Amino acid sequence: MQQQLTDIRERMIVALDFSTLDEVKKCIEPLQGHIRYVKVGMELAYAEGPAIVSFLKEKGLKVFLDLKVHDIPNTAKGAMRSLARLGADMVNVHAAGGVAMMAAAREGLEQGTAAGAARPLLIGVTMLTSTGLQTMNQELAIPGDVEDVVVHYALMTKQAGLDGVVASPLEVPMIKKAAGDTFVTVTPGIRPLGADQGDQTRITTPEQAFRLGSDYLVIGRAITGAKDPVGVWKSIIAAVDKDRS
Repeated sequence: MQQQLTDIRERMIVALDFSTLDEVKKCIEPLQGHIRYVKVGMELAYAEGPAIVSFLKEKGLKVFLDLKVHDIPNTAKGAMRSLARLGADMVNVHAAGGVAMMAAAREGLEQGTAAGAARPLLIGVTMLTSTGLQTMNQELAIPGDVEDVVVHYALMTKQAGLDGVVASPLEVPMIKKAAGDTFVTVTPGIRPLGADQGDQTRITTPEQAFRLGSDYLVIGRAITGAKDPVGVWKSIIAAVDKDRS
């Protein structure tokens, strides 16, 4: 279900890491006409409820509803059936839930999508970009290298019939090699040159991420926390365009 995206702005998702509608309004007002796609995470979705998706869609924005569903298959299926009715363009589950859970989630999403409407993209979260090797090996008790686990999760996700995965841009080449070029990769852990790394450990610049083959980039605080968010947005677009020319 790979989309043909020619405008780079369609592939850059701004993470709205806020807890109130007022904060969202203040953030997106200057960015209107520039950004095309936004991400609503748990903090904002739990605080404002389904109305936040409707508000953003009314503003002409695409919405990635990032709730990382992870439960038994029947519950995941019901959750996705409900989420499908909200009008989001992309939703996700944790790949660690297994093939049966992911397949059930896809079925629920298909059942909840209105007749004639396009089903939202369904993406599996592989390994959070804040998770390093030590955390994965010692705390989560998962042996091996992060990259090998990510590829394994990606292949599970493809087997379950999902559209792609969330992963670090550093892992995109090996994911594409294993799962195919049309398998969608959504990559957080994006930091423009000079930006603070924050709590992410596996990161790249936007230019590097696109060069590695990422289909969608998720960029948050570097834009939303800037004194001049429009200026930062334009500088990112310019850097990516220059790198791609």
